[in-house]
Amino acid sequence: MMLNELTKLDEERLRVLEVLRRQKERVARAYNKKVKGETFIINDLVWKVILPMDKKNKALGKWSPHWEGPFRILEAFSNNAYEIEELAEDRRMLKANGKYLKKYKPFMHEVKIATT
Repeated sequence: MMLNELTKLDEERLRVLEVLRRQKERVARAYNKKVKGETFIINDLVWKVILPMDKKNKALGKWSPHWEGPFRILEAFSNNAYEIEELAEDRRMLKANGKYLKKYKPFMHEVKIATT
């Protein structure tokens, strides 16, 4: 009697594990459907995330910048890796994963409006 209950319990656990696995697959498919990977080509301008993300400027607090740049893509490697060069005076060259980069769009104060 008790042995039958234990086997039923094991079968129930296996069934529940299978249901959980299918639910996780369904959630992953729904998420991945909306995610668009971004690739960059040589000479693209990009922002680079400031790592670690929880590091904040004490003076600015929560308004600390999360991105630095602009950087120029010098070389694209396999597995979404890039060699980037800073456009500032010191011209540092870094290697970065593409997930830490985003397309550069100038801020409003960087845009010069042509007057006629």
